[in-house]
Amino acid sequence: MRVVRVDSTEWSQLAAEVARKRGRLIALWGADRTDIGEGLVVYAAFASLERLELVPALKGFRGLVCAQLPLHGGDSYPDLTPHFAAANRMQRAAHDMTGVRADRAIDERPWLRHEAWPADYFPLRNDALERAPPVSDEPGYRFVQVAGDGVHEIPVGPIHAGIIEPGHFRFSIVGEKVLRLEERLGYVHKGIERRFQQMAANDGYRLAGRVSGDSTVAYAWAYCMALEHAAGCAITPRAAALRALLLERERIANHLGDLGALGNDTSFAFGLAQFSRLREDWLRVNQHLFSHRLLMDRVVPGGVCIDVDRAGVDEMLEQGVAIQREVGALRAIYDEHAGMQDRFMGTGIVTPELATRLGLCGLAARASGHPRDLRVDFPCAPYDRLDVRVATLQAGDVAARVAVRFDELFESLRLLRLLIARLPDGATCVDVPVLDKEQFGAGWIEGWRGEVLVALEAGPGQKIRRCHCHDPSWQNWPVLEHAVIGNIVPDFPLINKSFNLSYSGQDL
Repeated sequence: MRVVRVDSTEWSQLAAEVARKRGRLIALWGADRTDIGEGLVVYAAFASLERLELVPALKGFRGLVCAQLPLHGGDSYPDLTPHFAAANRMQRAAHDMTGVRADRAIDERPWLRHEAWPADYFPLRNDALERAPPVSDEPGYRFVQVAGDGVHEIPVGPIHAGIIEPGHFRFSIVGEKVLRLEERLGYVHKGIERRFQQMAANDGYRLAGRVSGDSTVAYAWAYCMALEHAAGCAITPRAAALRALLLERERIANHLGDLGALGNDTSFAFGLAQFSRLREDWLRVNQHLFSHRLLMDRVVPGGVCIDVDRAGVDEMLEQGVAIQREVGALRAIYDEHAGMQDRFMGTGIVTPELATRLGLCGLAARASGHPRDLRVDFPCAPYDRLDVRVATLQAGDVAARVAVRFDELFESLRLLRLLIARLPDGATCVDVPVLDKEQFGAGWIEGWRGEVLVALEAGPGQKIRRCHCHDPSWQNWPVLEHAVIGNIVPDFPLINKSFNLSYSGQDL
């Protein structure tokens, strides 16, 4: 990872070059540094597989770049949406929280504010806690209107049945065919980013692991990687292997759950029952071996807080054999079920071209012809020695996203066998040095849904100045809006589940 300070010209040049070389915008966020005389600052994290040339400080560099643009008493910066469509909601969220504003952006509607506070109050400004946010008298959110004969709207949410988090979906339809879908997320206002600033750096991993609970290992690892990078700390090979083992177990648990839910969305209750049983068995082994079903708080600064003995290794290997056999049989049933395949195939298509234009990432991108995976493209230990096989297809429909999940589940089982066979001896955790000056670090991990980024600024006294956690759902929610177009309304739950994006990761 490279951190580079840029001016507004270099900011735009860097974005244009990364886009031209088919790189990606990973995240964008703002920060208030007025207490140290820098004013407002906007950050953007870019990733490029090709070497960069235009910005002198990055000449010849490839990988993750974090560009830092001081606004020198102002609040505006060059808009990135001409280069990256995914920048739209990130820029709107950054304005809601810190007041940094994309200059001449086409869409300046609030994203996270929800009329909960007025437009001139910014919760992540340094002075925000000095006054309670007044009640907003702003009018309601302006959804895009679709006009025409027979067009009508179906509003869904934000309150849903069960325990699902809030999200609003505004469908514009003719008959049963969807003409447009617009989402509205971020209703909870959890205050996670402000809470980080009230914590010690060595404790922040616990909060990071709760940003999106189904990705707790990925977030905790990304946070710890960021802190370790800032402190110049290297973890042991055994700790790295155990982190990867936990991450792959998290990936498998989520794929098991979603494959069952996808069967259920086609009225194939047998699939839901079988995959739910397998997932429950998997989580019970997590509890038995690592003392937490979802593996929360197992990854800690400097390594992991757990270890596994010979009996635990044997139990995981035995369970892996059983899961491989049973999922193999279930895949054959799914593939041969005519009714299910009729619902899967040709539904919710995202073409490779659309995936590129909108910045789709993670397993959904791999199902649309983009074999991007951090475990291969920019592998950290121990993935740099595992030769991960990337699952990818071209069709970009629900069937492809289901097939990629099956392939990734089997690959994770293979990786678990390799990790166990090669598990090195040694300590599972080292002490992370106390920071004696302000440092910046970033952690970047391929979670089950896609790339998780944590950017951390911390300094003397282990104080967190700013911690920004980015979920891959930021990129993928807008793509879901396009995937639904032209499909019938009853297929939306199926298309939605084939992505299974995070509400919580959008709502810090």
